[in-house]
Parts: sequence; C-alpha cells; structure tokens
Amino acid sequence: MGQMGIAPMVAGHTYLNPGQDDQMEVRGYRLSLGRYYLSWVLYFLTVGLLRLLFYWLPHRMVEFTHTTCPLSMATTVILKDQYDQYFVTSVNTNSGTGGRGHSSSKTLMFNRFKKSDNFDQTFDNPVVVEVPGMRWFVSKKVKYVWDEEQQNFVRLRGLEVGHSFSYFHQLQGFTVSQQAEQRQMYGINSVAVHVTPIIVLLFKEVLSPFYIFQLFSMILWYVEGYVIYASCILVISSISIVVTIYQTRKFQRELRNTISSSTLVTVCRGEDVFDEIQSEDLVPGDVIEIPRRGCMMQCDCVLISGNCIVNESMLTGESVPITKTSIPNPIVGGGVDETSFSIKKHSRHVLFSGTQVIQTRFYGSQRVKAVVLQTGFSTSKGELVRSILYPKPVDFKFQRHSYYFVLVLALIAMMGFIYTIILKTGTLTEDGLNMQGVVPASGAKFDPEIRDLTLLPKGPLIEAMATCHSLTIIEGQLMGDPLDLIMFNATNWELEEPGEEESRFDMIVPTIVRPKNQSGLHYASTEQLQGEDLGIVRQFPFSSSLQRMSVITRQLGAQHFNLFVKGSPEMIASLSLPHSVPLNFHDVLTKYTQHGYRVIAFGKKQLPSKLRYAKIQRLQREQVECNLTFLGLLVMENRLKPQTTPVIHKLLEANIRTIMVTGDNMLTALSVARECGMVDRTDKIILVQASPPEGQKTQAEIEFYYADDRTKQVEEVDKHEGSAVISIDEDNKRFHFAVTGKSWGVIRQYQPELLSKLVVRGTVFARMSPDQKAQLIEVLQEVGYHVGMCGDGANDCGALKAAHAGISLSEAEASVASPFTSRTPTIECVPSVIREGRCSLVTAFGIFKFMACYSMNQFTSVMILYWIGANLTDPEFLYEDLFLATTLFITFSWTGPYEELAKQLPPMSLISVAPILSIITQMTVMIVPQALAFLYVQQQPWFVPFQQNEDNDYTSYENSAVFLLSAYQYITMSITFSKGAPYRKTMFSNWLFLGNIAVCTAVTIWITMYPTEQFADVLDLKPFPSISFRALVVGVAFINCLVSVILEMFIVDNTSMRDKCGNAVGQCCKDGSYQYREIETELKEDPSWPPVSCKSIDLATVFQRLENLSHTSTTQQYEDYLEHILESDEEDKPDSRRGSRTGGEGVQQIFNNSHDPNLGLQQCNTTQGVGSQSTRL
Repeated sequence: MGQMGIAPMVAGHTYLNPGQDDQMEVRGYRLSLGRYYLSWVLYFLTVGLLRLLFYWLPHRMVEFTHTTCPLSMATTVILKDQYDQYFVTSVNTNSGTGGRGHSSSKTLMFNRFKKSDNFDQTFDNPVVVEVPGMRWFVSKKVKYVWDEEQQNFVRLRGLEVGHSFSYFHQLQGFTVSQQAEQRQMYGINSVAVHVTPIIVLLFKEVLSPFYIFQLFSMILWYVEGYVIYASCILVISSISIVVTIYQTRKFQRELRNTISSSTLVTVCRGEDVFDEIQSEDLVPGDVIEIPRRGCMMQCDCVLISGNCIVNESMLTGESVPITKTSIPNPIVGGGVDETSFSIKKHSRHVLFSGTQVIQTRFYGSQRVKAVVLQTGFSTSKGELVRSILYPKPVDFKFQRHSYYFVLVLALIAMMGFIYTIILKTGTLTEDGLNMQGVVPASGAKFDPEIRDLTLLPKGPLIEAMATCHSLTIIEGQLMGDPLDLIMFNATNWELEEPGEEESRFDMIVPTIVRPKNQSGLHYASTEQLQGEDLGIVRQFPFSSSLQRMSVITRQLGAQHFNLFVKGSPEMIASLSLPHSVPLNFHDVLTKYTQHGYRVIAFGKKQLPSKLRYAKIQRLQREQVECNLTFLGLLVMENRLKPQTTPVIHKLLEANIRTIMVTGDNMLTALSVARECGMVDRTDKIILVQASPPEGQKTQAEIEFYYADDRTKQVEEVDKHEGSAVISIDEDNKRFHFAVTGKSWGVIRQYQPELLSKLVVRGTVFARMSPDQKAQLIEVLQEVGYHVGMCGDGANDCGALKAAHAGISLSEAEASVASPFTSRTPTIECVPSVIREGRCSLVTAFGIFKFMACYSMNQFTSVMILYWIGANLTDPEFLYEDLFLATTLFITFSWTGPYEELAKQLPPMSLISVAPILSIITQMTVMIVPQALAFLYVQQQPWFVPFQQNEDNDYTSYENSAVFLLSAYQYITMSITFSKGAPYRKTMFSNWLFLGNIAVCTAVTIWITMYPTEQFADVLDLKPFPSISFRALVVGVAFINCLVSVILEMFIVDNTSMRDKCGNAVGQCCKDGSYQYREIETELKEDPSWPPVSCKSIDLATVFQRLENLSHTSTTQQYEDYLEHILESDEEDKPDSRRGSRTGGEGVQQIFNNSHDPNLGLQQCNTTQGVGSQSTRL
C-alpha cells in the first residue's frame, strides 16, 4: 500500500527536490580500494556470477565497493525515488572550460544562486564570475549542482520562476562569449533520445535474468546429450532476442524522429545587433526573434514584444490556434506592479518548446522578441519525453506473483485486471458545440430566449458576441477556438485584419468586425468605412484563474471606447453592477447548466471619453473589468456522442466503475454524468467544498452539499460548526462525491487521509489540472483499484501514462505517452480493450498453469522411472517438449475475447485459491494414472523387467507405459486450461488449436496402437505386445481427460466454493490489495459520514465559492485609478513617438487625437490574445 501523495521524508536522510513529485533520497559514497580489490577476488572465485548479480543490482555493487560519506565528499551517489527505484550516477567536478557540455567552471545560475555575491545582477550583463570546482551530476536527464549553502545538490533551473516582469524587458541578450559560458553549464539545447547501438542492446538482452537461465539450461542439456531440444531452444531464443532488439530500436528511432528537431534561430547580441545561430546553442537568458512566418519552438520562452498565434497540439493534443501575448512591462506602463513571473501562472505569455508558431503579430519595423526560459530536457517538451523514458512503474499483481510462482517451481525441482475506467467529458461529448440561443438581459430581468440570432436586435449584446473572441485569419480561413467560431458565425458578421501593406507603412490598424450586409472595403479607404464597423483596439487574453477575457473596442464616429467582457456567468455577475443583474440569475443559470448546456455571460462598460489610446494600452485589466452592465447569456449545447451512453451502460452492467475527470465546469460535468448514465437518476450527488485554513486554524474547512434540490429525509441533526448536519438515508446509501480541482488540492495538502474515501465514492472530478488528473489515478491505484484512463490527449499525458491502461483518442504527438491509441475518437474502444485485456489475462493464467503442470508432469514421469534407474529417452523428451507442449501452448493463446463484458472479475493473482487449487487437483489426477500404469504393466504376463546398462538404453515397458500416458496428459491439460466464457470465446472458435489437438491426439493414438517399427526405433519406444493393453492405455487417457475437465469446471471454477475459500484465506493473509472494499464497507456502516449540510444554499453560490472567485474592485478604486491615468495623460505630448511596450515595441504612430474617430481607428494597436481555454468557461 503506497503513500497518499508525496512520500514522507525520514529524519536524518537527505533528499533532492523535497516536497515535490520528483522527490528522491540521495546517499553519497566514495570508492574504497580495499573493497574494490576484494570484489575482483570474489568475481574470480564465483566465476563471474557475483559480477553478474551486481550488473542486475548496480546500487548493491556501489554499496559493496564504496563507503558512505557526506555528499560534499561523494564521488558517486545512489538515488532512490518514491517508487523504490534505484539509480546510480557519478559526481563530476569541473576542471576547466571549453567545448559544449557540462565542463565549465563559469555559469549563470539564475534562480538558486542569483543572490550570491559572486553574481552580477545588472540587467544588461547578467553574467557570472568564476565558480571554481563546481560539482554536479545528471539523473533522469536532469542536472543537479552542488549548493554550499544548503550542503546538498539542487536542480539546475533557468528563468521559469522568481523574476519580475521588468527583468525580462531589460534583458538585451548575450554576446558570443557570454553565451558560450552559459552553455558550459546548461549544455546544448536538445531533447535527444539516444538510440542504443545494436551491440549494446544485444549484450543487455543476453545478460537479462531470463536468458542467463536459458543459457545455463542449454549448457546442462548439451552436457546431458539432449542436443536436438537444446538446439531448438537456442534457435528460438536467438529469434526472440533479434525480434526484441528490432522492436526496441524501432521504438527508439520513432521516438527520436518524433521529438527531434533543429533550426536556425535569430538571437539578439545587444541593442539592434542580431545574429543567426543553431537552436542547439540557445541558453536561458538569450533574447530571440520569432520569425514572421512562424516556426517550431525549440525552447520555452516568454514573449516580451508582439503576439503569436501558436498550435500546441504537440503538448496538449488540441490543434486549436491559441494567441500568446507579450508580457506586460510595468516600467514603460508607468505602474509599480513588479509581479513575480511563474511559467505556469503566466502561460498565456509563454511559447512552449514543441509548439508550432503559425503567425506573429508585429507593427511596423518592430520585431517579435522572446526571452529563453528553459532549454533541453527542462522544457515542457523535455518533461513530456522524460515521462516517456522514465514512467512510473506499474505494479501488476500477475507479473509480481509470476516471479514467486517460478521460485516455487524451482524449489520443487530441487526437491489485467481493469475494473475502474476514468473518462473525460471531451471523450463523451461531441467535439463541436451547437448554438442553443441567447438570453438577453435588460432592466434587471431576463428577456425570452432567442434561438434565431437574426432576430436579435442590434445592440451591445450582438456587438459583444462579434468582438469578444480570439479569432484570427490564417491563410484565408477564420481560425480559433470552436466556441468563438460558432458564436461569431451565428452573429452573421465578418472579420478583417490588417494586411502586410499596413504593417509595411507603419500603420497601426486594428482588427475590424462589421455586419455582413456591408460591402467589404480595404483599409486604404478608411474614410469610407461605415459607422457600424467596430475596431478591436486591445484584447485581454482569457485567464483560467480569472475565468474571463475582454476586449476594448471603438465604433467609428464614437467619442469613447467600450469594454466587453466574456466569461463564466458567476464571474461576470460578480463583476457587474448589482442593479443590472437579473434577480432570477441563479435560477436561470442552474436551469441551463443542470441540463448540460454550456453557458457564457457577457458584460459591458463604457470607458471615459477623456481616455486616450496611449493610456488604453497601459490599463490594468483588474482595474477596468469591474462595474459592468450585465448583457445576457449565450447558451450552447454540447451533445453526447451517440456511442457514449450505450458504452457507459455496458461498463456499468459489467460492474466496472466509471469516473469523470475534466477541466470543465462542475455543473456541466454533473449534467453529462447524469445524461450518460454514469450517475443514476435516483442517486445522490454530494458536492465537496474545501477551503484552506485561515488565521490561526491549521485544518482545512471541508463542507458537503447536495447537488440537487430534492427534499432529503433528515434522520439525525447535530450542530457542526454552526450548520445543521444530516445523515445519509438508510434507504438510499448510494451517493457520489463531486469534487473540483481546487478542493482536491486543498484536501491533498491539508487532509490527505480523506482522499481514499473521496476516490472510492467520487464519480465527478471537475476543473482538474493535468497534474491533479494524474494524482487522482495514483490515489485510486493506492487503494487497490486497477485503472484505465480514456482521454483525448488534451492535457492528459500524465494521467494516460500513470494508468494501468491509458487510451488516447487523439493521434497527435502527445499520444506517444499513451500505451493505446484509438483510431476513432469515441469511447467504443474501451470495452474492446477491457475484453482483450481480460482475455489476455485469463490466457496468461492458463498458459502459466499449463507450463507449471507440464513441468511437474514431466518431473513426475522422470521420478517414477528413476525408481528403477530408467528415464525418458531424448526422442521422447523431444516429442513431449516440441511436438506436444510447444505447439499446444502457442495455438492455445490464439483464442479471441468473449463478445460480452462479464460482471465477475477475472482472476487477479497467481498466488490465490483458484490457481493453486487447479494445479493441485490436476497434478493429483496426472500422478495417479502414471503411477498405476507403471505398476500395472509389471503385472502383465508378457512383461520383461528393465535392466540397467552402460549404454543408457532406457527402452522398456515401464518407460513406454509412463511416456504414452503422460503424452495424453499434455493434451488433456491444454483442453482443461483453455477456458471459454465469460472472458474468452469457446475453444471451438479457435480452429488452429482444435486442429493441433486433433493432430497431436491422432499421432499419439497411432504410436500407442499401431506404431511402425521404424517410428518406434526413432522414439526408442518398446510397443506393448497386447492390443488390449494398448486400448486400455487409450481408455485410461480418455477417462483421465474427462475427470480433469469435470474437476476444473465444477470444483475449481465453482464461484461459491472459490469465494468461501478465498474469504477464509483472505482473513488469514490480508495484503491491503483491496483497501477500497474496506473503505466501501466503512462508508456503508457509518451513516453519519459525510456530514452533509442542510443549510439553504444555491448551486451557483457553491460553485462560485469552489472556484475561489474574488471580486475586490470597487467603484471608488476604479474611479481613483482612472483619475490617476487621466492626470498622467495630460503630461503626454500629442506627438509622442515613444510607443507602448504593452502593445509592442517599435510602434511609431500613437493615437494623437482621441476626438478623431478615423485617425483613432487607423492607428489602433491590435493585441490578439485569448487562449483556447475559453472552451473551459
């Protein structure tokens, strides 16, 4: 049983990355010459076996040949990760400079050591002085350097966290020598997958434990003269090794070809000096130019000027273009907000490695520039590749028990699994949305819903829908978020963007939208544009934390700018003036969301007429996105895919839990769960709301609410922190938890012991981040579930990799992190994967039992014959091993999966009642006939006793009786262990297997009843003189087969008997594998938990609290801020040519006269930027 979340640290031990998901224990060692020379002596005395053992367990070799020491003196370290995997790596010490790689004593370590006195912290020249004798090592493609202050190794980082916005704008780039110095620390910027040479793969494969065992076995067989069989095994093993090497090399080459790329990059050398270099030479801190025609990003970088339209399908699986905007510059903007940059929090400004830049937005002669944050395997692309190269080990009980099983067989010789499926809403619903209609608001009330938008009167609502989006034109096609596309197309407006001519002549032109009934006009004749045209002057990108986006627009002829805001209904309502929000807002919202509709709200505000263009570009969104006038709701329908409901019902009928994990709104997720049948209409849904501790509190506050408004029977009422608490009805204990990502994060941090209860009864997990999805799967695995994850590749890579079986419904590059990829983007493949998995598992159990009984049966035959000093002959061994056993178990495995999913689970453990009982009963049935035949043949009047001889001629009647009867038993075992329904088709559907049985049976009967003299001589077989005795052998074999099949069907496969035995054994040998069952029983027996609050609260309010929405802007704050902006506006010169760094450097023409609408429109700055996350609204 694993730990919930991050494993606790043990006192006195040293850890890397403490408290993080990649936490590792580290121990230091130094070489001991005495131990080293002793190991060589032992290698010689053990004929290399000890060295072979150390090859399999390298950390044991270090422990044997080295002595422990402080990390400050270590030359080798042993790392132990949270999955108990060990890694050995050498510690390097820099001795000089030169060349690419990690060998310099000069470095710029931006984060950990930036406060050191050794470093120059000026913006223009952030280069370090020499740090002699730096010590470092690399583990899992990550570099760790020695920190004298912490007396520990710390991860080398770039600029991804901890710097102010102004820091990036002040960077001017490195000179060639400075860049070379940084490269000595950070290495080349490459995510290279090493393709192992064939000779190395060959040695690794041959030296694996399995082939070493095979090697010793073949040596023994050759010594014993068993040449033919040993040669066959040698050929088969050689073919297996060649196939394995080919598949390994093929995977490595495919992965390398998928992720490797290189290109020329333009870097800034200071001021306006630019140079082209290879992308491998980039280092954190470089200032690069993004090409106008786009490029494939080779590093993580943050935009400092201009905007970019990117495709992030490589990392997310989503091919929707996303607009990235430049990071604000507080210095030029006149503000004092020195916000600390975080690559996760400010991802809308970051171009991630592996993403495709489709277009850039630039103005005049300015360049679109970015600062390199991370390179190599530290980038987002590098982290994805690392997750593939170093995945979390999946603990399959069958694999673990197989080793125990083989060990038991060795001692005797000396003497699937998926039942929880996690799905995303994107895999359940159609890819596109359907326009349901709009619900305008006026006078603090909602107007009737309008389904046909052509009937929507012209006004603020239609203008908001036409302008508040992230659409752009790429190669003549309108591209962007699907929600924005549907919304804009429904307005029947058209969009025009500035062309190259406008940029070439330094004209600052906004994106224009207009009704389609107007004739399209070129920008050159702006004086002819009509008054209904709207120019999008500035865009504030969508922010998942703010749950909204906004645009500032200006209509031709107007004396003021307008702000339109689009976002989640709860957020827009909280930002709107109270008198503009309809009184029945929550009722209307709940009506739509509970029926699965996606609802977007709009708000508007008119900005003061004194506000000029230059100040528009310096406005902070938090100061203007307040005091809105609520405009109404946009309602869209996200229909279920036709295949979704039948598949969910099929899984539920098979007692397979289905869980929804999504980044979507909770109300939408709950509706989808109800509609597809994941949650039954009669089941209760309990919302879990967790808030972090405040003030002196140390525990998080966790509350539970019913998600529906049906009347609940109150059986018991207590006082619980001032709220009434009710218990779950005795008649309806079936309930489901619904948890949001924020609540999950709070509970995981402050009360992780509750996670096990939440996942056992949790069905809907909404607003979950990619990391939280993977955490959910890990917790499910920790309580004993075997988990399958079905995702569309969008932010699901970690979860797909963590699951026992991950199924990607996207064929984008991100699917390389998933074990399975479906060609059809529906969940129809899930039952197929489970059926195939169960079939494979049952087949594996059957083959395991067949091979175990085959070995023990042959062992029995040999031991019986040893009693008289005889043995099976080599041809008889060959007949049993190759002709019978090998062909039977190969064709045995070709039976396909059963057509339906069964309710009962397949066998999950080799060391359990059913497999052990099966083997014991079958071996008893096999041993008795052989022993009786051995004894009975000696009673026949024609019997001649075996006489030992120096030629090792084992031909005798005892040999023939034992051999022939055991030959039939191999055929019997293959029939007995070839299980059919409910996991596999009947054996009669496997024609190859049936044909094989027929051939093997016919040949064996032939050599029993009428063997030719030549064939008998080949097998060293001595035929029985009596035909009746030969028939008796065939009859006993038939009865033996009948008894074996009956015992297996009615004793071993008897469910009730097996369950009773299993329960009895389980009480004695509890291993914690099924902790979820104990938790489920505990929840059923405790009606007081969870303590559900019965206080009156509407769902919209609950979700607003769950999302931790805060609206701190007040009217006074807004007025004070605008007053400050307008006062500073008087200080600006009308012909100022400074340009606004917020809108982009290099802008020559600034809005000179706010009262000239044509001039203002012609010179507006466009800031295209709304991420595709708007689909998550």
